[in-house]
Amino acid sequence: MNNAAVDCDVVVIGAGPSGSVVATMLRNKGYSVHIVERQHFPRFSIGESLLPQCMAFLEEAGMVEELHEKAAELGFQYKNGAAFVRGEETSDFDFRTKFGEGPATTYQVQRGYFDELLARHAEKKGATIAWGHAITSADMSGEFPVLGAVDEAGDAYQLRAKFVLDASGFGRILPRLLELDRPSNFPSRTSLFAHLHDNIADEDQFDRNKIRITVHPEHVDVWLWLIPFGKGRCSAGVVAPSGFFEGYPEDKQERLMQILREDPSLRRLLRNAEIAMPPREIAGYASNVSTLWGKGFALLGNAGEFLDPVFSSGVTIAMKSASLAAAVLDRQFRGEAVDWEADFAAPLRQGVDCFRVFVEAWYDGSFQDVIFAQKQSPEVRAMICAILAGYAWDTSNPFVKDSKRHLKTLVELCRSA
Repeated sequence: MNNAAVDCDVVVIGAGPSGSVVATMLRNKGYSVHIVERQHFPRFSIGESLLPQCMAFLEEAGMVEELHEKAAELGFQYKNGAAFVRGEETSDFDFRTKFGEGPATTYQVQRGYFDELLARHAEKKGATIAWGHAITSADMSGEFPVLGAVDEAGDAYQLRAKFVLDASGFGRILPRLLELDRPSNFPSRTSLFAHLHDNIADEDQFDRNKIRITVHPEHVDVWLWLIPFGKGRCSAGVVAPSGFFEGYPEDKQERLMQILREDPSLRRLLRNAEIAMPPREIAGYASNVSTLWGKGFALLGNAGEFLDPVFSSGVTIAMKSASLAAAVLDRQFRGEAVDWEADFAAPLRQGVDCFRVFVEAWYDGSFQDVIFAQKQSPEVRAMICAILAGYAWDTSNPFVKDSKRHLKTLVELCRSA
């Protein structure tokens, strides 16, 4: 391959977690990487409660040490599990008791600071980032991919690379330009959320080391999150079918706080809360594509498929896709025969499909009955805990290897008990 004909080995679209992680992994292997990022960091993004599996990918990229060093300064909150609430029922999962190997703790992060930390790390490793630039076209028909781009001044230019990785998240650049978008089979849902100065009193004995997921007191398919950060700040939100919000106040702040306070435990915890960031809304976010890869490109993270935020799987799937893509690209650049379907798409979908089973079961209420079951086998609980911790690719876990069958059996046992 004639290196003089390309501007770099790899163009990465987007400097979010998957983009920065894959860029760093490829730089660690000596390849030239150019990231095109439409925004300037720090900027807000949803997906604030990481899973421990993320730490394994950050360690693989050599980024985890800096994360630990900067966590307190940036207000990242140590996280060791998830707490579930349904009326008077509670169930806490401590990730340190999970099945299998791998990190058991992580952080809850304000994504603006987290994403900037990872992107700056990629820059320090030698990746170049074009901040404020946007990709406007993509031609994959020639020997090398050719991307049309525009800078902040509106001046257009072209980029040529041996390969393009789309890490644009909900921007979904290549799916739009290459007409890869396909309807998701997930029902349309809406997220309404804000950051709060939570002012949670000491006497409330609130465990800030866990994300709190609360089932709405009247609707099994509506849930509320409370994600504590450091320095007395938290993220709070609700996920519901779009029609659920009809009849609530037009003002988003009034609407959000009214819904949060419909749950008695959240009403008590947030009685002194103050808005720290105006509420935002994301509607119809579930997405899918016809393919995760093609001649000269691959899709990472949310640019390919996004399920649902209920188990915070988005960033984990994004980093897994980065790890897989970096390994396949390295082999391809070294002249080995690679199969992007078998080596990238199929393994990635394995974990996505595992998460999908549990997400679907959450919304129909069956997985909720497992979570809140009074009699739980410690061994089975540890396996479920591992999936909640993000280990959806560990096929030594029966609930990963054959998710649907084993979960169906477990639901029947819990309900009969």
